[in-house]
Amino acid sequence: MLRRVGMPVIALGDVSKPRGITVTHTRYAFIKARWHADIIDRALEGFCEIIPADRIDVFDVPGAFEMPLLARDLAASGRYAAVAAAAFVVDGGIYRHEFVAQAVVDGLMRAGLDTGVPVLSVSLTPQQYRDDEHHNHIFRAHFVEKGREAARAALMITETRASLAA
Repeated sequence: MLRRVGMPVIALGDVSKPRGITVTHTRYAFIKARWHADIIDRALEGFCEIIPADRIDVFDVPGAFEMPLLARDLAASGRYAAVAAAAFVVDGGIYRHEFVAQAVVDGLMRAGLDTGVPVLSVSLTPQQYRDDEHHNHIFRAHFVEKGREAARAALMITETRASLAA
């Protein structure tokens, strides 16, 4: 469910350290592709460690390819200081996953540039991936950290842009 933002974007403090961050009433959107949901959901966990969950609206899409369109729409809505999009693009043996990954990242970048709202990618494309417990454990942990990094980036870019506007 979308909620309106009533206050300007403000993030105060050293965004490299979670304890130094003060978040105001700014809202953030987080898009999750549902392929490998058990891995992707960890990125949202990491994001919520830095930005409070009550400031985040979460949206699910079937796969990575659907993220850029929704990211553009969310960014253009004026409701969000930043949009983060998480996906795990692996080689399924049918097509070259590198092409999909490139199209997704290009689309997310275009969404941000076209709307003027930061759109952050938490999309990973591993060189070698096996759907086994060992690889899944590694990538679940990695996505938590990538979620934290995206949250820090969202806060830093909104703070920087707010200071430029002042």
